[in-house]
Amino acid sequence: MIHKRKKITVVGAGFVGSTCAHWAAAKELGDVVLVDVNEGAAKGKALDLFQASPVEQFDSKVVGTSDYKDTADSDVVIITAGIPRKPGMSRDDLLATNAKIMKSVCEGVGKHSPNSVVIVVSNPLDAMAMVAKRVLDFPRERIVGMAGILDSARFRGFIAEELNVSVKDIQAFVLGGHGDTMVPMPRHCSVGGVPLTQMLSADKIEKIVDRTRNGGAEIVGHLKTGSAYYAPSASAVEMAEAILKDQKRILPCAAFLDGEYGVRSLFIGVLCKLGGKGMEGVVEVELNEKEKAGLNHSVKAVQDLVGALEKLNLES
Repeated sequence: MIHKRKKITVVGAGFVGSTCAHWAAAKELGDVVLVDVNEGAAKGKALDLFQASPVEQFDSKVVGTSDYKDTADSDVVIITAGIPRKPGMSRDDLLATNAKIMKSVCEGVGKHSPNSVVIVVSNPLDAMAMVAKRVLDFPRERIVGMAGILDSARFRGFIAEELNVSVKDIQAFVLGGHGDTMVPMPRHCSVGGVPLTQMLSADKIEKIVDRTRNGGAEIVGHLKTGSAYYAPSASAVEMAEAILKDQKRILPCAAFLDGEYGVRSLFIGVLCKLGGKGMEGVVEVELNEKEKAGLNHSVKAVQDLVGALEKLNLES
């Protein structure tokens, strides 16, 4: 029996996309195709990454292209294409430009990899996942957004830093839309199995929650001419690995809800089971009144964004 390697397409050869390709190749998740409208950038970065393989000892092939034919029959497609945020811009400011880019990308993906699982990373995340769903018309299992893992990673990192403990021992997650209305869940967070609420004061937890909400903006403020890419790309590749290896991981992702939390036909960050079929189920968590209010506020923000999206004429 001939064993066929998995195939991962990464759309967008900018910082997030090329770093996704780096993590995926280094983990030997499969062969990687890096796609960009700027063919030179895709080919150059792919060749450079391939030339690192003898040093880092990975056998993943890495190629760059601007032609979606080269992505045919991908198992997983990670979409990072779009313009990044600049200082003073919200993720929502990117809506019109990135919606057009997303539509064009999904037309290529749908034509050449109709059975793939698609991971959306482009901002504003929840709205871009909606564009992907409309264009691709895949079942909800096969379109999922990367947001919660990144937000949770920031949350976990800041907790570990505050307590001076290993990041490996922090369990935490974030619900809701990707942005200022995200809902970190300190009540469900633990440090080596001990509830966070027993380890830190409510005041310190609130400061960490606030820093988590503004985690991306803090990085944009430092960089001035770009936005985060190491943690976002690592988060997307963690999702890809869970799918490609059928790991059944429980991870916070943006899923197209069908009645969970009383929400329908909207991408919202929730705990998902990620496995070989993609998003194999939503794990609903019991929420207290404050958490419910936070999630409802977040859902309203995503609804407003999708409403703004519907006013754009994407047919032109």
